[in-house]
Amino acid sequence: LRLVAVLRAVLEGEKAAVLKRDHHLPLSFHRRQEELKFSMGLQRLQHRVREIQALRDGPAGEGPGQDGASTGPQELPSLILEAVKELEAVKQQVLKRIQIWKRQQQLAGNGAVPEENLAPLQKRCEDLVEVYFQLQQQAMAASAELGPELLPRLLERFSEVLSSLVKR
Repeated sequence: LRLVAVLRAVLEGEKAAVLKRDHHLPLSFHRRQEELKFSMGLQRLQHRVREIQALRDGPAGEGPGQDGASTGPQELPSLILEAVKELEAVKQQVLKRIQIWKRQQQLAGNGAVPEENLAPLQKRCEDLVEVYFQLQQQAMAASAELGPELLPRLLERFSEVLSSLVKR
């Protein structure tokens, strides 16, 4: 962690020097930074789905009386809620990229050259929907642990995520 902190400080210093010299960063830097943020968010979300799966599968395979079996059901709802929050955050990143692509298409109608094709955007949507379905499947499988009041709220949030992606 110390090495990461040192490297981060060095890179922040270099970024500040570039900004001081050029007064702005190139567009490709911002695009790459956004791509990395999306990738990290998606990886974090995939990790959450694996954690939920492990938590659901873990207590069933353990013997009775172990502490893991008693803490699993209480952790599962909070873990799923955290994953849904991350899903919504990643969805916002995709929607932002869709809005930028739409604007580029508008400008292309006025003679500007569009900078991005549709393939990376399609890949983002496909990756997000894949994780969405995995997370929804885990939530449905854990419906007994979630309870009758939390499950409908989660299903509504899932529905909102998918409908906003489809509508945009």
